[in-house]
Amino acid sequence: MTMPRTEADAYDRRSLHERIAADLREEIMSGDLAPGAKLPSTTQLTARFVASNATVQKALQLLKDERLVIGRPGAAVTVREHRQRTMRPASYMAPAQTGEPYRWLTEAAKLGAQARSELVDVAETTPPADVAAALKLAAGGTALLRRQVLFIDDEPVELVTSYYPLEIAHGTALMERRKIKGGTPTLLAELGHPPRLSVDRVSARVPTQEQYTALQLPSSLPVLRTLRVVYSDGERPIEATVMAKAGHLYELQYEFTPE
Repeated sequence: MTMPRTEADAYDRRSLHERIAADLREEIMSGDLAPGAKLPSTTQLTARFVASNATVQKALQLLKDERLVIGRPGAAVTVREHRQRTMRPASYMAPAQTGEPYRWLTEAAKLGAQARSELVDVAETTPPADVAAALKLAAGGTALLRRQVLFIDDEPVELVTSYYPLEIAHGTALMERRKIKGGTPTLLAELGHPPRLSVDRVSARVPTQEQYTALQLPSSLPVLRTLRVVYSDGERPIEATVMAKAGHLYELQYEFTPE
């Protein structure tokens, strides 16, 4: 529902075209404007938001830059197909079967998409404080970092930075600058550290410079940041991963069974 202009002016300091884009973005993300649907005409939008034609066009341009809508000269602006994707983390946390690709790739393929990953960094580093605490590192302790970008249909969708205790990583393929067949869950299981429990902490954050660049974001819209800590036998933390994805393009679905 659109707030009256005077009330919005009093409490919302964003420019009017940003406010218009925000309301239309919500309608797209909630499904009120479904994939393939036409947006209201410029005339309808100018009347609805008490805005000039130029202001409405600026709002629509924001949505085009965000890859939410498509606009062509002489045609209505429409919502892009398959724009917001629902990711189900539980479906790709388990180790892959022998000879199978990393589960994230196979799950993305089920959505009818072409998925791939690009390894961009492997290094020993001092992790962020929340990661260090999750891995139970001593003050100033270091861990092995493996960073990759995940792509769907050649669009960067997630920046994934994983950290491993050095006593687990040393002398293994984790230290090598190459992809790991089947993904790290499979390797960790083979090394005697089978994943037993994963704990996610999800928050919305303003993107860092690294996230902004890696994900090719059009603006400072929030990213979904997930800190996932994986535990093995004896509640030993064996992996802590920070995952960032564009919040306006992706949502996470978790399923729970009542106890």
